[in-house]
Amino acid sequence: MTEAGLIWMNGELVAHEDAKVHVLTHALHYGTGVFEGVRAYETPRGTAIFRHTDHIDRLFNSARMYYMDVPYSKDEIRAATHEVIARSGLKSCYIRPLVYRGAGPMGLYPLDCPVDVCIAVWEWGAYLGDEGKQNGIRAKVSSWRKIPHDALIPTAKATGQYLNSVLAKIESEKAGYEEGILLDSHGNVCEGTGENLFLVRDGVIATPGYEASILGGINRLSAIQIAKDLGYEVVERNIARGELYLADEIFMTGTAAELTPIREVDDLAVGTGEPGEITRAVQSEFEDALHGRSERYAHWNDVVPVPTPTP
Repeated sequence: MTEAGLIWMNGELVAHEDAKVHVLTHALHYGTGVFEGVRAYETPRGTAIFRHTDHIDRLFNSARMYYMDVPYSKDEIRAATHEVIARSGLKSCYIRPLVYRGAGPMGLYPLDCPVDVCIAVWEWGAYLGDEGKQNGIRAKVSSWRKIPHDALIPTAKATGQYLNSVLAKIESEKAGYEEGILLDSHGNVCEGTGENLFLVRDGVIATPGYEASILGGINRLSAIQIAKDLGYEVVERNIARGELYLADEIFMTGTAAELTPIREVDDLAVGTGEPGEITRAVQSEFEDALHGRSERYAHWNDVVPVPTPTP
């Protein structure tokens, strides 16, 4: 992770070292924040943010579900993101918009605390490694279950909820795996610690739906669309844990992880133990879409305007 020099905070660009919050910030104590993970890529048309509008929509939806009114419009957030990327000079970057309850009255009731917004960008390679994207990763089913609908709101990308993923991530890493797979409260497959899951068997692609307490991933939607456009059948359904061990192929999608194959689950090889044909086909089209090489998906790329040179 290479830090950029500027961060956008509540309408102003500030130096990285000056981007600070008060120790009594409500979100720091109670996890009352929502965020997005977004990426911009260097494309033939310039630096472009992948599915930017969809990410902004999800950010605002997450904030609404936690009773936070974002003090900026969607257009203002988009323009601010363009500005911080352009001023950073990065051609490709990871983007982190964060909406959170700031310093105010302490206690669990948050509605009297201000809503603050920041946007940071930095250089960040493949989350699960370039080798993982190429050859697949090893995963284990976590002992931790995904938070259910009747405990929190899995469809919101909220900061405090990620303690659930943090526990599963630590467990998998300490056990010698690259990633963990969480089951839902009923024992069905849910998702990775920060990725959505796809399973291929007999030529059909299956992925858990919202009833499994998934976060609705933007790259998940992209992979589904690409797979259908390639002629594959995609089914959203409950997936039993045992199906992971019978799958011909498994892959994960996420903004940080992009599209990463899984070659092994719980020390059992997935299929041949190498990324399969369907995974490779979807991954190839997906990479072209991310990097602006696909005319079919060009509308997914939000090109960052080049700033006018200062005289």
